[in-house]
Amino acid sequence: MRFSELFTKTRREAPKDEQAKNAVLLSRAGFIYKEMAGAYTLLPLGLRVIRKIEGIIREEMERAGGNEVLLTTLQSPAVWERTGRWSDEIVDNWFRTVLKDGSPLGLAHTHEEPLTALLTHYISSYRDLPRLIFQFQTKFRNELRAKSGILRGREFVMKDCYSFARTEAEHAVLYQRMKDAYTRIFERAGIGEHTYFTRASGGSFSRASEEFQTLTDAGEDTIYIEPDTHTAINAEVLDETLLAELNVPRERLVEKKAIEVGNIFPLGTKFSELLGLVFTDESGEKRPVVMGCYGIGVGRLMGTVAEVLSDNRGLVWPRSIAPFDAHLVRIRNSKLEISSESHIHKAQITNDVVAEADGLYAALQAHGVSVLYDDRQDVSVGEQFADADLIGLPYRIVASEKTMAAGKYEMRERRSGAVDLIGGDELIRRLAGHRD
Repeated sequence: MRFSELFTKTRREAPKDEQAKNAVLLSRAGFIYKEMAGAYTLLPLGLRVIRKIEGIIREEMERAGGNEVLLTTLQSPAVWERTGRWSDEIVDNWFRTVLKDGSPLGLAHTHEEPLTALLTHYISSYRDLPRLIFQFQTKFRNELRAKSGILRGREFVMKDCYSFARTEAEHAVLYQRMKDAYTRIFERAGIGEHTYFTRASGGSFSRASEEFQTLTDAGEDTIYIEPDTHTAINAEVLDETLLAELNVPRERLVEKKAIEVGNIFPLGTKFSELLGLVFTDESGEKRPVVMGCYGIGVGRLMGTVAEVLSDNRGLVWPRSIAPFDAHLVRIRNSKLEISSESHIHKAQITNDVVAEADGLYAALQAHGVSVLYDDRQDVSVGEQFADADLIGLPYRIVASEKTMAAGKYEMRERRSGAVDLIGGDELIRRLAGHRD
């Protein structure tokens, strides 16, 4: 992608109506645009990050044995009334509308009910189980306050997965499989070392749940961590009974702020019994299916990475989810002492820099390296470098008269700031072979 063709604009100042670090940085860097409180448009850079996050999640869900579907957003109240969750007294964040004939509809905030009802048409025997089914779906939640940028919105994409098992023992196997998959997802997204598996409350879904919490001062949750064992407990469930169960002394706990980036929880047979999802076992007896639920907010994960891995210059993307691997900056007006200086000679050097940068751009792409090529001619070098830092791609490559005179390119790693002056072949080898 050439910068001159990229549909976005960077901003020097933070949007006046944004307070959250993730929203400030992502807006300034041209990844998102705020339509209204709790609803953001994904611009090309932001959409590329979301697609890469989805790709990681999809790979891990399929590795765990999941099948992907896409359920409807429009929801008839009938199936929800059977579980009691059409009621505002039970679920207070429905977006509702009506059809032309006056029939009520809701916009889905989650999908336990419709998927369970769907599976009554596809599961009847023990031979049909177990199953792991997941989707990426836009959810709508009528939050009283949409806050914290893209960490808590009224419209957002969620990966929700549901497991269906014959027995509690079989459910436990699927549950552990999903826990392992989530651990790999957060490691691959670059926040594994900052993320803790945490005991929590199940809310309206179940008696208890477990969360993946990422440490950051911007977090809405308070968790307590035992440093030696890495045991983590959400403040909402911290009590002496749980501490005794986990064999964790209270005085060893350290209080931290954190963002919930994923949750997993057993559903038991609550939904299957209410909605008639039963199967016939080997002995011919009908039994309710044992269920589990596993969620990750895709935009929320993107926002968490922006919160945790950024610095005072801008975003710092891990390569696994960066919109591009490298940011190629072409500098046409650098100063260079030339013994036989003439206007013609300087023009030739400038043209050579363009040709050199164009050639490197093509070569990197040919070797599978995605590149954002800053080919702009109407901005200063300082602006080019500031934009590169703000956008935060893993590597910045500079092609200039100075580097060309040395027969090399300048390559700077965004995360560490380490700078190398290396030849084109070595640069391509590094970027094409280094996929962290």
